[in-house]
Amino acid sequence: MAETAPIQLLCYTLLCVLVLAILAKLLKLTSSSARHGLKNLPPGPWALPVIGHLHLLLGALPHQAMQRLAQRHGPVMLLRLGHVPTLVLSSPEAARSVMKTHDAVFASRAMSATADIFTCGGENIAFARHDSAHWKALRRLCTMELLGPKRVRSFRPIREEEAARLVRSIAAGASSSSSGIVDVGEKMNVMMNDVIMRVSEAFLEELGKAVVLMSGFNLTDLFPASRLARALGGGTLRVATEVHGRMDSIIDDMIVDHKRAMDGDDAQDDHAGREREDILTTLLRFQRDGGMMGGVTLTDENVRGVLLDLFTAGSETSATTTVWALSELMRNPHIMAVAQSEVLRVLDGKTTVTEEDIDGRLPYIEMVIKETLRLHAPVPLLLPRVCPEPSEVMGYDVPPGTTVLVNVWAIGRDDKSWTDASEFKPERFESEVADYGGKDFRFLPGGSGRRVCPGMAFGVSNVKIALASLLYHFDWKLPGGKGPEMLDMAEDAGLATRRKTPLLLEATPFVL
Repeated sequence: MAETAPIQLLCYTLLCVLVLAILAKLLKLTSSSARHGLKNLPPGPWALPVIGHLHLLLGALPHQAMQRLAQRHGPVMLLRLGHVPTLVLSSPEAARSVMKTHDAVFASRAMSATADIFTCGGENIAFARHDSAHWKALRRLCTMELLGPKRVRSFRPIREEEAARLVRSIAAGASSSSSGIVDVGEKMNVMMNDVIMRVSEAFLEELGKAVVLMSGFNLTDLFPASRLARALGGGTLRVATEVHGRMDSIIDDMIVDHKRAMDGDDAQDDHAGREREDILTTLLRFQRDGGMMGGVTLTDENVRGVLLDLFTAGSETSATTTVWALSELMRNPHIMAVAQSEVLRVLDGKTTVTEEDIDGRLPYIEMVIKETLRLHAPVPLLLPRVCPEPSEVMGYDVPPGTTVLVNVWAIGRDDKSWTDASEFKPERFESEVADYGGKDFRFLPGGSGRRVCPGMAFGVSNVKIALASLLYHFDWKLPGGKGPEMLDMAEDAGLATRRKTPLLLEATPFVL
């Protein structure tokens, strides 16, 4: 009998270890499911030991990879990302089950390590516990005062001023450059942040870093019990802590300045003054005077948290949506021609774009914005929820502790829900009745249920005046005489899914 070579022995040993690891994992999952009375778990691909399904997400953006997996395994799919069981929902029916039928059960947030740093443990609206008095008070303040219908209307002069500033900035850049090339994304980020509150370039730089850090997985989230994961992921968390510290320092300076201005300006106490005040002043006034908080104290951490919500979920998503809308118009010249002719006809030679002139008079532009939100959902995987107790989704058992991701990017591109789902066709909304309120589960750019985005009307108003201004005041071309088919439409990873490459266009002023 031949002697076994050392290399063969090593291979046999590793194979045995692998088999035992797989069996141990299967035994653990089976016993866990049995312990909670779970017999019908959602389907999913075969998982590897330790890493689970992480290898299936490599080489693609998560929402795209999960869409492809769902096409094979179904719209209710259970993945394991490291040690974290993750339920991925990719159909309107599945989304309705979690965000309407069982909304109360699934309303809790799954907090990542980086989100915990930037929200100070959930002191904001997006991540605070949905059943806490603080969340209810902040939500009431946000929907009734900060982003309510009256507030959206009161921001008209600010939006118009910032849109006019955007036009001047682009015109100046186009005239000072021989090429006339403009980075549209950079301009939009500045405008949308300034609509909420004028901030320093340093804050914008740190905000950009924070958005990137909050958008990715950290090893400590996927392998919470692993010392190696804590060691490898510690560098990212240290960077997040440093960025958060610098943002806090800038916000603290802003708070001091605003409090000083409030102390010396009695006009802030009258009705007209309140309509003109910026978001931070409103927050500080409620901190000082109470009101709408139901006896809950608005802390400085709450103020910082709400500001971060508004800058990330408000300005970042609005800027990204405007850039994608213009990108789609550049890719589809016939749609651009219709949209631009509508704006030119309605404004008819006016020198500036005002909301009074365009309100209810740009139906095609509004369809363009809806179609952009359908194809390019600002947050493609809605902020993760968590299942705190054994639950059921569309007949499948869901184990407690499962993270829940709703792939609204995939839902918006579902061939079962939309004709020619991958094509940019604004005209579809002439017959499709769909709004931003989260009631139509085929169209969920802002989510639905208790966690629906409270600022959708505010964001869409920003996008509409920005897009109308860009189309009214400038003619746009791709640099170097490139055809529309040469425009790169690849996405990049982020909390809001931006373009992978900057949108660089030649701007030619024609109505100034």
